[in-house]
Amino acid sequence: MLKVGILGSGFMGATHAEGWMHTAAQIVGLHSLDVERANLLVQQFDIPRRYDSYEALLNDVDVVDICTPTHLHYEHVLTAAAAGKHIICEKPLGLTVAQAQEMIAACQKAGVKLLVAHVVRFFPEYAAAKAVVERGEIGKVAVVRLTRASFHPKATAENWFLDPTKSGGMMLDLMIHDFDYARWIAGEVETVFAKSVRSRTPESPDDYGIAILKHTNGALSNVEGGWAYPPPMFRTALEIAGSEGLIEHPAGSSQPLGVYLKKTDSGDSPDVGLPRSPMLESPYAVELRHFYEVLTDPAVTPRVTAEDGMKAVQIARAALESARLGREVKVAEVR
Repeated sequence: MLKVGILGSGFMGATHAEGWMHTAAQIVGLHSLDVERANLLVQQFDIPRRYDSYEALLNDVDVVDICTPTHLHYEHVLTAAAAGKHIICEKPLGLTVAQAQEMIAACQKAGVKLLVAHVVRFFPEYAAAKAVVERGEIGKVAVVRLTRASFHPKATAENWFLDPTKSGGMMLDLMIHDFDYARWIAGEVETVFAKSVRSRTPESPDDYGIAILKHTNGALSNVEGGWAYPPPMFRTALEIAGSEGLIEHPAGSSQPLGVYLKKTDSGDSPDVGLPRSPMLESPYAVELRHFYEVLTDPAVTPRVTAEDGMKAVQIARAALESARLGREVKVAEVR
């Protein structure tokens, strides 16, 4: 039985703990600097033990599931690789391309697997659209349009999302989902041209960005993202236009006018937006069951590789640089 340790007790730590319940793996313990929150998760998911240190947790597991803030991924992955443990790491893999590349190299040298949790590839509607493209039903992909917009993370003193040196900001934390998906659908990305509110007005209370990705095969992706909706709103959409047809989600939607007003937060919404699926099974459970299969069966190919995780960081950093400079940026030049 695969022994799993969870690192981190935030909303993703809780989400992954619930997801592991749908696999044959055994969660042996959890470590977090937030002892109170960690104790709550241990009780909620009947986890055998809360560990006082990361090193102690690593001693007892086969794989560590890293659900810590983005700026800590680099340190935590290198520590796990040095201990010879397989790794699942929440997205984004690292804050920079150089970090991601070093993390991959360390895992390769240690002979351990590094799996990056880009969960959008496991959402049923996104996976179904990929399958349609793979079957050639819409012909050659020409234009991809993707939207992902949520409310702004709550402005609490301990919320690392609000510090771009820790989270990378909205483009690296949120839009990276769709940067990864666009590359999965239309292939490697050559250049990025992006604009964002925060790049021009750093003091803005909200953020909105748009990026145009030019793929090496000539396809274009238009990616839109934002931390600007009133809580608890989270909206996503996809459209893939090909030479022989069109895929869209939501498909054929027609609804009355909706009005959503910003107001004082009632406390019912989470600290940050978390996409959900209307399907019976959580995409996070599907993702972790797939990772379990990858870790236990050498014949299973990962749907998301460490290289995919690094490429997504590279596209996101190119978007950030483009928004800062006000011009197109070549992805291959971003380090």
